[in-house]
Amino acid sequence: MAAITPQKAAFTVVITRPAGQASELVEQLDAAGLASLDFPLIDIAPVVDDAPLCDALASLERYALVVFVSPNAVDHAFARRHDIWPHALPIGVVGPGSVHALARHGVSAPAHRVISPVAGADDESASFDSEGLFAAIDAQLGAANLQGKRVLIVRGDGGREWLSERLREAGAEVDAVAAYRRIVPEPSIAAWARVHELLAGAPHAWLLTSSEGVRNLYELAHEHLTAGEIAQLKHAPLVTPHPRIAQTARALGFDRITVSGAGDERIVRALVAAAAVPPVVQPVSSNPAQPRMTETNASTNASPQPPASAALPPNQPFTPYEAQKRRSTSGPLLWFVIVVIACAAGVGGFAMNRKLVRTEQELAQRQQANDTQSNELRIKIDQALATVHQSNSQVAQLEGKLADAQAAQQALQQQYADLARNRDDWTLAEVGQMLSAASQQLQLTGNTQLALFALQSADTRLAASDSPQAIAVRKAIAQDIDKLKAAPSTDLTGLAIKLDDAIDHVDALPLSGEAPVPHATPHAATWADTAKVAAATGKPRWQVWIDEVMRGIGEQLTSLVQVRRIDNADAMLVTPDQGYFVRENLKLRLLSARLALLSRNQTTLKSDLRAAQSALTRYFDASSKDTQTVSDLIKQVDAGSAAVELPNLDTSLQAVNQYRNRG
Repeated sequence: MAAITPQKAAFTVVITRPAGQASELVEQLDAAGLASLDFPLIDIAPVVDDAPLCDALASLERYALVVFVSPNAVDHAFARRHDIWPHALPIGVVGPGSVHALARHGVSAPAHRVISPVAGADDESASFDSEGLFAAIDAQLGAANLQGKRVLIVRGDGGREWLSERLREAGAEVDAVAAYRRIVPEPSIAAWARVHELLAGAPHAWLLTSSEGVRNLYELAHEHLTAGEIAQLKHAPLVTPHPRIAQTARALGFDRITVSGAGDERIVRALVAAAAVPPVVQPVSSNPAQPRMTETNASTNASPQPPASAALPPNQPFTPYEAQKRRSTSGPLLWFVIVVIACAAGVGGFAMNRKLVRTEQELAQRQQANDTQSNELRIKIDQALATVHQSNSQVAQLEGKLADAQAAQQALQQQYADLARNRDDWTLAEVGQMLSAASQQLQLTGNTQLALFALQSADTRLAASDSPQAIAVRKAIAQDIDKLKAAPSTDLTGLAIKLDDAIDHVDALPLSGEAPVPHATPHAATWADTAKVAAATGKPRWQVWIDEVMRGIGEQLTSLVQVRRIDNADAMLVTPDQGYFVRENLKLRLLSARLALLSRNQTTLKSDLRAAQSALTRYFDASSKDTQTVSDLIKQVDAGSAAVELPNLDTSLQAVNQYRNRG
């Protein structure tokens, strides 16, 4: 008898791609009705030193072909290159994922030349690997045409050298740079808990898209899973996009492998087909060899098992009583034959089962004996290697001398190649370096005189050449020289110093409500001599005394009330404690204007100067000398920064690049 689950659980696909790189695949799986579990086995991280990659991307004019081995190589390389990709430079990629990654960065056919093994949308037999890419390069460019030219390969740390070796055999000079590195992630506890549930019997399949991911799964399984779960994992369905990955998985003991081909659409079709295969019926038996009789091998051409209900016999047609009576005599004999056949089948199955158990035991013993022999052989090999290492010391000295001789020979060959170069190429390289340095200095420091001197020096160097291309470059340099001579000169340093002086005066600026009033300070009135006043005026002393008292009271009342004019109502809302924040805000505006001035950002500079002037008028006392000084400094900077924009040397640089790419 066999135990069959009455309800089918949701089929789950364990996706082992790096985190954040399976969103489109998850959407397609959801549309197909399949659940997914994100279980990354490889983590992509930037390289520790990206200087080789940046140097290679900054000098793409040296290369005749650039190859990206994966979408990760495309994304990490374009993250370090922000300008437009050269239209004339062809790009080679391995599969459709890299083609889509290039399209996300604005590089696609027909504007750019992208070489890929894909021959068509329905090309199921395309080889999406280094072999297929080399065949596509040979078909479109011609491997023989790459002789003597440079090829750049952007990849991860490590990787196969097959494509590099084939290109070098074709005569090309290959430069391989790393754009990212692979590390082994540690899945979360929740992810491992879900894997335990799937290995306990839930229907699922694993998607493995790299050989390194297969090896990482094998190592992590031995650290986190039990022996029974490891056995279930090796019998679980695996879907891989390439036969090389399937070969790695089969070597590690996985036995249910389907090769889908590259592309998310093919992977989804393979996973849907795996989900459509009904679960294998496991007999109720304690024999450990019995499950092996019902496992499904890793063959994509195996036909699916029919459902359990299809094995039931069909209903017998209605038979009259007379016909049943005629066959009643043959019924016992038929049942006897059926019982004999069933017993024979049971005995045969039991015998075969026992034979399989004995075969497995013999295989285990032979494996143990082979392991023992392998250990002994490994010990002997280690002893032999120790002996060889002792004798290699003398050989190493000879190899060192030979390497020195080869290095000297290569140095001589390099010197000969350098001397054999065309004089115009050397002149062009020197002129290009001078123009590039002058352009950088012009944009960083605004020193037009230094840039003008560099252009004049470059024109002098090209004057010795009579080639038409050199004359075209000299015309472009003459145009840039005229632009530099016509450009106005701006004292950026002096304007920045004025902004610094304005910032230093901000702390001493009085607010509109803080301006002192000279007559606002109360003081005691001087009491006059009533007798002398009465004698001089002829008034009675009591009247003189009353006048003095009234005058004192009037002066005290006058000191209690102050009347001043404030044009902006917001200034009345600023308390003395908040004056600190008003002054700091004005300082920030002036500092931002200073940065915009040095970076030649005319829009930001004007905006910050207007905001600072508005704050001075709104919140500070306009009659104060310090306020007037700061306002004058801001106006001087605003008037003197009208010519911050500087010309560039794009005309000369473009002419030099066209000269380099001639022919």
